[in-house]
Order: sequence, then structure tokens, then C-alpha cells
Amino acid sequence: MNGMTRQVGVWIDHQRAVVVSAAAGQVTARTLESNLDGHPRYGGQQDGGGEKKYEERHRQHLDQYYDEVIGQLGQPEAVLILGPGEAKLELKARLSRSNAAERTIDVEAADKLTDPQIVARVKAHFRLER
Repeated sequence: MNGMTRQVGVWIDHQRAVVVSAAAGQVTARTLESNLDGHPRYGGQQDGGGEKKYEERHRQHLDQYYDEVIGQLGQPEAVLILGPGEAKLELKARLSRSNAAERTIDVEAADKLTDPQIVARVKAHFRLER
């Protein structure tokens, strides 16, 4: 057995990511919260630059969050990214720019799922069911 075929699935939106890794028959799931607050309420007064600054901060925060998620992936041979919205595509783009060029990265749309459902989707995708 040549050890380390690692496959990783990630369910992600802007609030949280669930990272499911499969190696040597062991499947583990780990959740990361992004701690992004929702859009701030800007009340009546618009200070023009506020929205723009917020967008920039939001973007930086998201980038950090994606980097953290990518850090949890280790060195997988294949990655499956699941999720309902933009986050899955943003993560894929960021992953492609990191040292992931030689990996297969698949992206699938998925609604909110429970952790067991996420694990099941990842197992099914990589045909890990015994």
C-alpha cells in the first residue's frame, strides 16, 4: 500500500467551511468559522467612502479565511469544493493560484448540508464507500 492518496472535500460559504479529509481509510471532518460579520447597517448617513472601505476589509478578511481553509487541506491529490454560492468559486480560484496547479479540483453546487451529509457527499464523490 503506497500510503498517501489524500482526497479532501470542502463545503464552504462565507460563514463557515467544513473540511473533510480522507486518508488511509480514515475520514475526518473539521469546521472553520470565518467570523465575518454580515454587512453593517449604514443607517441614514452615507459617508461615501464607508461602503468602499468595508468592501476592501471584507475582501481581505475573506482572503485570510480562504488561506486558512487552504492551510487545512494539507497536500491532497484531489480536492472537491462544495457550496451554495460564490465562496466555492473564490476558494477554487485562490487554490489554483497557490501551489495546487497539479491537483484535480472539482466544484459542485450544494445547499446547506449537515456535517454527515457533507461527509457522505465527499465519500460518494471519491468513491470511498467500501
